Amino acid sequence: MMDVETMAATLPATVGRALSGVMSAVRERPAIFSAAAVATLVLSVVLPPLLLSLTRKPVDYFTVNPWLRRLPEYVASPSVPWREKLDKLPDLALFWFSADSPMGGTEWGFAVDVRDVARMIGTSLLVGVYFALWARARALGIVGTGARLGRRGGALGAVVSVFGLSTGPCSVMGCGAPVLPVVGLAFVGLSSTTLAALSSLSTLATVVVLLGLGGGVVFLGWLTGRRTNLSARSTAP
Repeated sequence: MMDVETMAATLPATVGRALSGVMSAVRERPAIFSAAAVATLVLSVVLPPLLLSLTRKPVDYFTVNPWLRRLPEYVASPSVPWREKLDKLPDLALFWFSADSPMGGTEWGFAVDVRDVARMIGTSLLVGVYFALWARARALGIVGTGARLGRRGGALGAVVSVFGLSTGPCSVMGCGAPVLPVVGLAFVGLSSTTLAALSSLSTLATVVVLLGLGGGVVFLGWLTGRRTNLSARSTAP
């Protein structure tokens, strides 16, 4: 019982130390934070259709959802219950890429909805913070396995976002397939069972990696949080 009470008493200080480390890293390494976050966000949108263009068929169509001009009217409409609005808006497609099939119809489609944008932005910010923390830990002389894992964890989080492991390439196009990761859609001739397994696995992998990335941010923030004066305490790595 005492252990639980001790942990509860020290939790605010632990959280405060981690937040201090995160804020210091972003403030002291703004270029690294911004570059990693922006690069991850841009590649999250550009790389999936590029991969599909190389493995399936070159993209030949891009559009922003024309219904978006009616979004303010829909949100302000008193005739639509707020519960219905909140249920539908996360799945609202914002824009999509596609390629026509030589046999007619759509060869592939990559759609980005509100939920995808939120995930991409969140992942990009986590990756940016992770690399800023890793750089700060290295400058402070905190090296070894922890620092190397920080770099690898940040890169893995970026890969998860970039390859759209939880996006739905067929969600707008109506391809008759489950919601798929882009990597899975790049392969042809897979059975419906395999496609469904890829869909479930991609969602699980995204959650696991992002939880690991978030945990790494908290750990590195805590590890570097006590070093409030970088210039006075930094040592050569």
